[in-house]
Amino acid sequence: MLLAEMMNSSVLFLPSSSLFLTKQLVPATKGRASAAAAVRCSSGPNLSEAHEEEDGVASLMGRRHAMASAAAACGVSVFGFAGESMAVKQGLLAGRIPGLSDPDEKGWRTYRRPDDKSGGHGVGWSPIIPYSFKVRDGWEEVPVSIADLGGTEIDLRFANSKQGRLFVVVAPVRRFAELDDATIEKIGTPEKVIDAFGPEVIGENVEGKVLSMATAEYSGRTYYQFELEPPHIFITATAAGNRLYLFNVTANGLQWKRNYNDLKQIAESFRVV
Repeated sequence: MLLAEMMNSSVLFLPSSSLFLTKQLVPATKGRASAAAAVRCSSGPNLSEAHEEEDGVASLMGRRHAMASAAAACGVSVFGFAGESMAVKQGLLAGRIPGLSDPDEKGWRTYRRPDDKSGGHGVGWSPIIPYSFKVRDGWEEVPVSIADLGGTEIDLRFANSKQGRLFVVVAPVRRFAELDDATIEKIGTPEKVIDAFGPEVIGENVEGKVLSMATAEYSGRTYYQFELEPPHIFITATAAGNRLYLFNVTANGLQWKRNYNDLKQIAESFRVV
């Protein structure tokens, strides 16, 4: 998410789009309702990136929730989830390094983020700790460009025309908390994490949409696992170093019905390594 401040307002800008959200700065009040009420939809020119300072995890969670809810009200998904109508035509990126293994005996392939793959989070950020996940043979990487509607926080996209699609969000934790060695527990409880970041992923409020919520631990790292409907999506959240990771697996109704078990297995295979 790109944030900029101009005079008495702060602006949430979606790359390669004339649509942006303007939040008028109002006297300091706490609560999501006041923050959301100060957001309106506008049309305007592209604005340059700057970071908005936030004080504390709890404050950030409320603000992100309010801004995401406002974005949803304007028909916008912060991470570009909104579907085919908002798809961006993207070309191949120079130097893109495949990280997908050959299929195993059961037809599953493992993707591991290459150690030397560049990140899109600006000068000064440490290298991204690699992650991995499994997909069925037939899933292919979809190149992500700087024009992606999700901005620089979209690190990877994969798709399979018969099963669905996935995307990985890698967000610098320092945009909302002073944590150098972050864990998902330090960022918040499962309820707070899905409440704050779910709307940014699906483009609408998550209230009444969370079908299941679970916590898993692998190699000492905690993962929050969510299933939402509608839209059909699995979200796996964790944190490592100074990054928050959101692994999102989604599909249309028919794909979801036919491939539910595979999609769930893909979502639960996500690991930060």
